Amino acid sequence: MTFTEWFQSGVLGHYGGWFVATTILILMIALPVMLAVAIIIYLDRKIWAAMALRRGPNVVGPIGILQSFADGLKVFLQETIVPSAANKGLFLLAPVITFTVALIAWAVVPFGQGMVLADVNVGLLYILAASSLGVYGIIIAGWASNSKYPFYSALRAAAQMVSYEVSIGFILIGVVLWADSFNLSTIVDQQKGHVFGLLNGFGFNPLLFPLAVMFLISALAETARAPFDLTEAESELVAGYQTEYSSMAFAMYWLGEYANVILMCTLNAVLFWGGYLPPIDWEPLYAVPGILWLFAKILVFFFIFSWVKATVPRFRYDQLMRLGWKVFLPISLLWVFLVSGYLMLTRYGA
Repeated sequence: MTFTEWFQSGVLGHYGGWFVATTILILMIALPVMLAVAIIIYLDRKIWAAMALRRGPNVVGPIGILQSFADGLKVFLQETIVPSAANKGLFLLAPVITFTVALIAWAVVPFGQGMVLADVNVGLLYILAASSLGVYGIIIAGWASNSKYPFYSALRAAAQMVSYEVSIGFILIGVVLWADSFNLSTIVDQQKGHVFGLLNGFGFNPLLFPLAVMFLISALAETARAPFDLTEAESELVAGYQTEYSSMAFAMYWLGEYANVILMCTLNAVLFWGGYLPPIDWEPLYAVPGILWLFAKILVFFFIFSWVKATVPRFRYDQLMRLGWKVFLPISLLWVFLVSGYLMLTRYGA
C-alpha cells in the first residue's frame, strides 16, 4: 500500500485522502528545498571566501552556520517599499512568480527508486516548461519597477534565457534518444551499467560527454550565475531587475535563484551522471541509499557552480550571445545527428 492509498483508505475518502497525502508530499519536498537554500547560500559564501583566502561568515552560530537564518530574519523585519511610479500589483507579483516557478519543477525529480511526487511520462518536458516560466518573474519585475536599470536587466534576461533554452533543448534530445523516454526515473535507470557494464551515467559515454559539458555551462547561463550574471551586473545595472526591491520581495528572489541553482545541479546529476545510482555498478555500493548518492552529486555540481563564480570574470553581452547562438546551438544540433545516426546503426540496425 502506497502513502497516498493509506490516506485514501481512511475516513477522508478517495479525493480527501489524495489531497491530504499530496499536500504532505509537497511539503516534504518544498520545506527541505528551502532549508537547503539557506545552507547552500552559507556554503557559497564559504567557498568564495576560501578561494580568496578569507574566512567568510564566522560570527552567527558555530563557524557562522546560522548566518543565512540571521539574514532571513533581517529581511523579514524590514519594510517593503514600493516605488511611487511602479505598477504595484505586478511589482509584488513578480517575486512570487519567480519563487513559485522555482519550486514547481521539483514535482517530477526522482530522489530514489520510486521516490518521486509525480512520476509522469513527460517529466523532462514539464521541467523545460517550468524553467521557461522563470523569465517572466524577471521581465515583469523590470517593467513594473518603472526604472531604467531594472528594465535593461529585463531585456537582457529575456534574450539570455531564450538563447540558452534553445541549446538546452537540443542537448536534451540526445539524452532522450539514448534513454528512449522523457520520464526522469526511466532516464536514470537507463544509465545503470551504461559504460562497460560498470559505470553508471551517460556522462561516461564519450559520445554524450560533450553534451554533459554543454548542459553544465548552459545551466550556469539559465540560472544567470557568473560568468553569465548579466541580468544583475552591479558594475552596469546597480542590481539589475531587483534594484527597487527590499524586504521579503527581495528575499523571494534569492530563494528562487538558489532553488533554481539546486535544481540545475540536480538535473546535471539525474540526466548525465546516474542520479540516485552509485557511480560504479557494484552491488555493495547499492547499500547506500540512493538519495545520499544524489545529494553527493548535487554538492559536487554546486561546488563547481561556486568555483566558477569565484574565479571566472563576467562575460561581455556579445560574448554571451556568441557562445549561445554561434557555438552551443550548432554543436548541439550536430550532436543530435551524431547520436541519432549512431543509434540507428547500432540499436535499430538501419
